[in-house]
Amino acid sequence: MILEIADIRITPGQQAAFENALQRALDTVASQAQGMLGWSVNKGVESPERYMLQIRWATLEDHTVGFRQGPLFPAWRALIGPFFAQPPQVEHYALVAQSS
Repeated sequence: MILEIADIRITPGQQAAFENALQRALDTVASQAQGMLGWSVNKGVESPERYMLQIRWATLEDHTVGFRQGPLFPAWRALIGPFFAQPPQVEHYALVAQSS
């Protein structure tokens, strides 16, 4: 399993609209992607325009090739891209340890 973490910063004052668009994008677009195992979103307390999107993928290629280079990505970006104050910072992580 691969964990994608996207550090998203949006235009100030757009939180409610972004959260609505992000929920739609996750429910109607990302959920269709092959290898997408689940997701979570956290909002910054000190920085309310900052969001951490975490998506669990079966493989790195499910995200980087199947989703990012596939037909779903333009719809994903059309829904949430207009809110970005800057391009999201995206990194991938492999599990090393977890609690029982």
